[in-house]
Amino acid sequence: MKIGIFFGGTSREREISFAGGRTVFDNLDKALFQPVPIFVDSLGQFILLDWQFIYKGTIRDFYPPVASQPPSLHHLQVYIESLGELSPEEKLRAISKVGRPVPTEELPQLMDFAFLALHGPGGEDGAIQGLLEWLGIPYSGSGILPSAFGIDKVAQKNLLRALGRPTPAFRVIQAAEWDSTDHAATLAYLVRELGLPLVLKSPRQGSSIGVSILKTDDLAQFEDAIERSLFRKVVSRQEWQGLGEQDKLAWVQHLTDIREGIGLPVVLTGLTGQQPGASPSPIIYHPEALLYALNEQLATAETVRLTNVDGETQVLVESFVAGREFSCIVVEDPTGQPLALPPTEIVKGEELFDYRSKYLPGLARKVTPIDLPEAKIQEIRAACEEMFRTFGFQVYARLDGFYVEGDKGQGEEAAPLLFLNDPNTTSGMLPASFFFHQAAEIGLNPSQFLTYLIRTSLAARRRAGLRPLKLGGLLAQLDTAVANRQHEATERIRVAVIMGGYSSERHISVESGRNIYEKLSSSAKYAPVPVFLTGSAEEHRLYVLPVNVMLKDNADDIREKIEHAEAGEAPHPILDRIRHEARAITSTYAGQALAQPRRISFDELAQLADEVFIALHGRPGEDGALQQQLEKYHLPYNGSGVASSSVTINKFVTNQRLREAGLLVAEHRMANQLEWQVDAESFYRRLEAQFPYPFIAKPADDGCSSAVKKIKSRAELAAFCQLIFRADEDLLPGPAEVLQLGFKEEFPRKDAFLVETLISRDGAAHFLEITGGLLTSYDEDGHLNIEVFEASEALATGEVLSLEEKFLAGEGQNITPARYDVDPAERQRISNEVKAVLRRVAEVLDIQGYARIDAFVRVRQNGNVEVLIIEVNSLPGMTPATCIFHQTALAGYTPYQFIDRILEFGKARVAKAAEQPAPLLR
Repeated sequence: MKIGIFFGGTSREREISFAGGRTVFDNLDKALFQPVPIFVDSLGQFILLDWQFIYKGTIRDFYPPVASQPPSLHHLQVYIESLGELSPEEKLRAISKVGRPVPTEELPQLMDFAFLALHGPGGEDGAIQGLLEWLGIPYSGSGILPSAFGIDKVAQKNLLRALGRPTPAFRVIQAAEWDSTDHAATLAYLVRELGLPLVLKSPRQGSSIGVSILKTDDLAQFEDAIERSLFRKVVSRQEWQGLGEQDKLAWVQHLTDIREGIGLPVVLTGLTGQQPGASPSPIIYHPEALLYALNEQLATAETVRLTNVDGETQVLVESFVAGREFSCIVVEDPTGQPLALPPTEIVKGEELFDYRSKYLPGLARKVTPIDLPEAKIQEIRAACEEMFRTFGFQVYARLDGFYVEGDKGQGEEAAPLLFLNDPNTTSGMLPASFFFHQAAEIGLNPSQFLTYLIRTSLAARRRAGLRPLKLGGLLAQLDTAVANRQHEATERIRVAVIMGGYSSERHISVESGRNIYEKLSSSAKYAPVPVFLTGSAEEHRLYVLPVNVMLKDNADDIREKIEHAEAGEAPHPILDRIRHEARAITSTYAGQALAQPRRISFDELAQLADEVFIALHGRPGEDGALQQQLEKYHLPYNGSGVASSSVTINKFVTNQRLREAGLLVAEHRMANQLEWQVDAESFYRRLEAQFPYPFIAKPADDGCSSAVKKIKSRAELAAFCQLIFRADEDLLPGPAEVLQLGFKEEFPRKDAFLVETLISRDGAAHFLEITGGLLTSYDEDGHLNIEVFEASEALATGEVLSLEEKFLAGEGQNITPARYDVDPAERQRISNEVKAVLRRVAEVLDIQGYARIDAFVRVRQNGNVEVLIIEVNSLPGMTPATCIFHQTALAGYTPYQFIDRILEFGKARVAKAAEQPAPLLR
């Protein structure tokens, strides 16, 4: 069955939709379905996307293509709407670089079914559903009316109130009303009616976009929050002229971000009758044009307002609910009745559960099921199932809400309150999202859950009268194929995928491991076994994971579930109840029954796996210790061998080896805790004498941007030392504030750290940061071949590449291939020189399997190329958004083919070693 996957879209959630569409593309059972990727751009055009682009980290990495973009002084990447009014020919040229346009009338020829991974307006509001109904194409999820209702928070609130259902008190502020009333009086009225804190929302957005919490009756903060929800921004001359040139650029980039800011295009207008000096263009499309316009307008005007052309016209203001926040996926069972899966509690302290917290592993804990007695959880489930029926949702929905404990008074406890709000007819579909996370609790892996949703959607569309004869035939065909799939018996290669660890990189390791697991499990060749590693450097503990534990939100949640199992704690009784209720689903679609995590020895690992994929980063994993254990059992594994790994894990030793070989690295030295403890002042002076500010400080044996800081002053140096040399695990608030650490940013403890000179442009004509991947293989004569891929250009919005930019879907920007020069021939010449240096690095360090090498490239006026190596990762991140997959796609490898080549090399290396004669005893 041909499944058209619609992803991307016109909304502010397009990046999460893009990442979710990739998850669906990868996890569809290829024995049952043929995925057809239909990328919807932000102009609403349908594009049959070439497969290589599905694995880009963000939409802006590939679309609009570089050739379609105007020259940018600051090398800014933009969405296609920032190119202004394009002619049909210009639009076609842009599309032709990434795929081909699909006229609406062609969609029925391309697909039997449409899987909608679109979010927000244009995806969840009934528009695309109506188009597909018109074309006679069955689609996933709810129909037109419930979708239109599900996007409108104000309509939902009014219905809940009319039905007498609990919902936070609310008011709606119209934009026109806001612009003509006294803001202080409005705030006083809202505080009096709703109390503090206030929650302000954009009524037709998801992913917490346009949401603010006002904790005090601060008028300026209130005005900012209202403007944020309307996607507008007032800028004063004093504010603007107080920024430096680089700060202005960063300010504009943040403002035009579609999630955190107001996005583009915008209209720039004066306020309170002011007449700005020169007439601005009616609409500003590009961030650089906005930068220039603000410089011009605020030279004479006191304030200007920026308004997004697709902003909101009203703001929903709610009273704050001080309760326990949860999210619950509700699906239709085979009889069409709603079935609530185990609700998940979002444990986040007092912080807003914002876009970053929702999608970056480890920032907010997700506890499934919510930690309440079975009867209380049943109340939540019953309320969610009732809302599903009341709103007319179909197939599945994600319902969010709050559980508020009743007050105790006069010795009696009042009944708790349940507030349900913000239903989503399309849930986020990242690998560890609520969507798959809760389905795993009844025993469905992502592939099985998607199959069930497609089958249920076909049935829902048929019940609604859409081409009942045709859909009846599709249902019968799918049911037969699913039944046959259940009885297949194929011999597959068993691969233990080891993930987790105990370092600051453990959450990213879990993301990598899950991605490898899902790529292998959708193949006919491999049978992956998820294995979690925890413990310490002295003792590595291994556990085989059931799918529901593997899909927990992050490494800490997985470890907690293991500890509970080892303590003999039985699963929550609500899980047994839900699994019993879901048996009609799982008996048809699930594989093996769920079990508890099970500890295994390395000997047992060798019995249950034919080979190993190490998805760990930093220590343990990249240091050779685990490889040494695997070699004892002759288990093939991915990546470099023991000796090479023990070198590349240490950035200081790596730099020394490379410098000795004549390669360029930054000036560097280790800074030891003992020196600092003896005499901190002398320690600081010695560093300052060798490394003028600013310089780079970072752990020598951690990756993933963990604790990599640009040190600009003595205060920052002291703060860095206090944090990295601290005695306790908890961060020190003062130093953390000095270094401006982000929410829950990991900062490891070490007894030494690496100091490096800051690599700068140094007068070069071109200067860029790159990351290049490579893959090794043996030729017929047994010689090692090193294939170096086209490197990616890494664009950092801050001082160094952040964790989010490397691994959070939709966050980082990597241009592949790197833009060394505008002239294609010259670009390729420079690229070949860079690849030659990266190959030399691999040879010097005896890298095998695959690796990622980070570097800076300077191209001098005379054409000379300088490549300065930063670090080498022998087990690079393999998350869905990582740029190594962009590079391998250019070389013609799908992610699965790349992983397959890595595994095949591991087996070939073991076979080659077995052919070598044993060393002579002396």
